[in-house]
Amino acid sequence: MTRIRFSLFLAICVCSAVCLAFAQRERPVEIVASQYFSLKTPQGSGDMPLDVSLDWNKPQPQVTRAVVMFHGRGRDVDGYYRATLRAAERAGGDAAAYSIVVAPQFLNEEDARAHRLADTVLRWRQGTWEAGTEAAGPISASAYEVIDAIVAHLSDRQLFPNLKTITLAGHSGGGQAMQRYAVVGQAERIAGSAIHVRYVVANPSSYLYFSDERPRFDGQAVRFDPANGDACHNFNHWKYGPLEVKVEYVRRSAARGWQALEDDFAQKDVLYLLGTSDVDPHEEDLDVSCAGELQGPSRFLRGQAYYAWLHKRHPANWNQRMWFVPGVAHSATKMFTAECGVAALFERASCPDH
Repeated sequence: MTRIRFSLFLAICVCSAVCLAFAQRERPVEIVASQYFSLKTPQGSGDMPLDVSLDWNKPQPQVTRAVVMFHGRGRDVDGYYRATLRAAERAGGDAAAYSIVVAPQFLNEEDARAHRLADTVLRWRQGTWEAGTEAAGPISASAYEVIDAIVAHLSDRQLFPNLKTITLAGHSGGGQAMQRYAVVGQAERIAGSAIHVRYVVANPSSYLYFSDERPRFDGQAVRFDPANGDACHNFNHWKYGPLEVKVEYVRRSAARGWQALEDDFAQKDVLYLLGTSDVDPHEEDLDVSCAGELQGPSRFLRGQAYYAWLHKRHPANWNQRMWFVPGVAHSATKMFTAECGVAALFERASCPDH
């Protein structure tokens, strides 16, 4: 009897573990982007799904602005693409006519299987692309190499002879990617001095800190103290900090030194866009790992704390801003179609700095 009970208990435990694993696995996307961009590397080539508002393989001399929009964890490229087009319309004037909108889709392996995609289509392991990790197939290209390639294509003067600005924007997981890419990416070097690069970082779950300090909240006040690595051993590992970097793209960028990267980052045109109602500590997609929780209880507080921390380290040579979107929680569409979201993407107005 005891042996039977133990076997039943073991079966229940195994079933529970399997069920939990499936519950945590992301569902395949409903829509795969309608077009593909061929990424060519020394290791081979792969096809990157994306939506784009114009034929960007033909000369577009009227285009002066490119907005590249990066989706969140759900990989809903269609929703993000449509929200960006709507923001262009709300910007008014000739914003829509003189802009190109690009929305890449970082699929995972489950997406590729569910949609029976060709082996040539790039795909990542679940929840890893934001940190710049290498694709699971068909080539081991970093997600940040894909961003470099998109910037390079837009910077081609034979295709976009009058392009003046590239805005790289992302919400949630895409916001995480943009904050890290703004530190280690090569966009400014690739675009050249004639094209301005802006980063819009909207409602990410976490940020890259350059030291072991993390915020401590006391009512309305916040202070920064060294975090306890014994309680959370990986809190300062990449993507949360500069230690234990295993992504080759990031390692190459960091070879010049993290202090140099931080100093350059502080002077880049980075705009943090925070929804004032994105305050739910139990929101479904919030990073609740110990490393994430050390940055604050909610996205709204995490963003404010990070901005205060970085600005304090760089009181001079500072070029970053933080805008609030009143009454908006964790919604990309509401964030980017609000007045401040439109201003962040298309610069037809401005919002109060915080």
